[in-house]
Amino acid sequence: MPLLFSYGTLQQKEVQLGTFGRELGGTKDVLPGYALSTVLITHPDVVALSGMEEHLIVRPGKISDEVSGTVFEITAEELTQADSYETDDYERVELPLASGLRAFVYVAAQ
Repeated sequence: MPLLFSYGTLQQKEVQLGTFGRELGGTKDVLPGYALSTVLITHPDVVALSGMEEHLIVRPGKISDEVSGTVFEITAEELTQADSYETDDYERVELPLASGLRAFVYVAAQ
């Protein structure tokens, strides 16, 4: 099953229910080498579900940078549903986490 690392709205119960139809259980982890910033979301469905226009986004940073979040084990179908939730501001990549796990992460689109 795929692993998904979330540092933002996919950690919210309401977003999980609206995106996956269930609440996810996860474990805390850290994404090294990336830094948090924000992005303005204009897609009305995403704004309605998350309840906010300004979302977090990660970009490559310094070696000392790190982003805290949660790792979720999801199905391949749920990964596709997550792709549908995320806007074109994001792209999905697989990255190593501090725990040694590799997980999909939505980062700033290139």
